[in-house]
Amino acid sequence: MRLRLRTVSVLLMSLLGSGLALQIQCYQCEMTDDCAAPEFIVNCTVNVQDMCQKEVLVNDDGILYRKSCASSSACLISSSGYQQFCTGKLHSVCISCCSTPLCNGPRQKRRPLPSSGAAPTGPPLLMLVLLLLDSILC
Repeated sequence: MRLRLRTVSVLLMSLLGSGLALQIQCYQCEMTDDCAAPEFIVNCTVNVQDMCQKEVLVNDDGILYRKSCASSSACLISSSGYQQFCTGKLHSVCISCCSTPLCNGPRQKRRPLPSSGAAPTGPPLLMLVLLLLDSILC
């Protein structure tokens, strides 16, 4: 029992800490609203499309949002090439790239920063719990 728990703990910690290639999800659409509904979520091609891209075009008819998966090289080149045209005014084009799941969705409302006494969350907390269990049971 102890050996199994230790093996599982080590395996989980190594998976959490490794840089395994994971499939990113992005929004994909071309619409006049910010297309953030679940039906616009797509799985990007593993090891090829590692970023999400969002284009915002301001034209005579209003704002057009174009969202998709992208390779990091293509996205970064196109976003830097259009930076001078990203004014927010009529006929402007803004292209942004990001690398977290669904990051090309609607702009998130700002939340207040957590206080310094906030409890840890995510993988660091999981690692601490696993280490504690390992030390208690072994």
